[in-house]
Amino acid sequence: MPTDRGLRVGLVGAGFMGRTHSNAYHQVSRFFPQERGADLVAVCSRDGAKAQDFATQWGYGGHETDWRKLVARDDIDLIDIATPNDTHAEIAEAAAKAGKMVACEKPLGRSLAESRRMTVAVERADVANMVWYNYRRVPALALAKQMIDEGRLGRIFHSRFKFLQDWTISADLPQGGAGTWRLDAAVAGSGVTGDLLAHCIDAALWLVGPVAEVSGTTEVFVPERVHALTGKREPITLDDASLFLARFANGSLATFEATRFARGHKALFTLELNGEKGSVAWDLHDLHRLQFFSYDGDGATRGWRSIHVTDGDHPYMKAWWVPGLQIGYEHTFVHQVADFMSGLRTGTKTVPDFADGLAVDAVVDAVLKSARSRSWETVENIEQAARLEGAA
Repeated sequence: MPTDRGLRVGLVGAGFMGRTHSNAYHQVSRFFPQERGADLVAVCSRDGAKAQDFATQWGYGGHETDWRKLVARDDIDLIDIATPNDTHAEIAEAAAKAGKMVACEKPLGRSLAESRRMTVAVERADVANMVWYNYRRVPALALAKQMIDEGRLGRIFHSRFKFLQDWTISADLPQGGAGTWRLDAAVAGSGVTGDLLAHCIDAALWLVGPVAEVSGTTEVFVPERVHALTGKREPITLDDASLFLARFANGSLATFEATRFARGHKALFTLELNGEKGSVAWDLHDLHRLQFFSYDGDGATRGWRSIHVTDGDHPYMKAWWVPGLQIGYEHTFVHQVADFMSGLRTGTKTVPDFADGLAVDAVVDAVLKSARSRSWETVENIEQAARLEGAA
């Protein structure tokens, strides 16, 4: 269990996401001093030299080239999975069986079946767990959630979610390998639906509630690419673009759009929710601002207002700088680690956990089914499915 030096972490993955997680472990107790922080025990990468360099740069006590050795160590409390999607299930299930806490990058698995097995594993083992849907920890979105829970928007009627990128437009871009595994179906599982729209879906489930049914369509714009590992041209079977309509259990409606073929956009994640009393809108490119419309007040001066979410009474901001000085992407991971550690200290569950990640993947699964069937599809009741499998 956590020592006086903090939560003992074993990180699997020495890439971009491994860097974001490592930075968060370093910063958490500096800005959230009520939490003990982390003891970075070891990092794992199949490339030994890369693992050693990463360990040196990020302050890990050691390194491994086989994740199984991290799972077997007695001096590690938490296995943090920051690897490509095809490794998530095996690592998470083994870590849970060994009694380790588990944190995992999104999406949980390549399929709903994999994600369900992972969720059942952590629930059977009764180990603390979380999935890194970090955008919940953007202060402006946390404020939006607070306002919705307080009834400031009233009943939600409509919402719109969008995540646009442009990095895969070139047909010369390969699939597979370290930099482009997201284009290889065997590794990624799905394309933009499970990668980009997963963030939008998590935000929707968090802000609006469960999704009942979806109607979606997907498209592959470049049907073949050279595989970086084989050198051969191979089919692309995962989605370059994904659009879907959603009907929530509470009767509200939403549209979702994601693509990697929107020229001029690197990471345009936007959302807007419209309720009976007001609306909110948010843009990742201006992540410290929340746009808010309230129907209250004088009609002559009624309009949208821009809330600069940097004051000490805004979510998370008291831990950082003086009002007016904003924070960014990397801080969302610090907030998630702080919340996870707070949960361990107080005995409360941190969300999003694996059950929340499974709920996202159930929507992804329904969207992909709908794209194939060209009809509305019901989102699976994952709580019931998990209970049934857990009891088997």
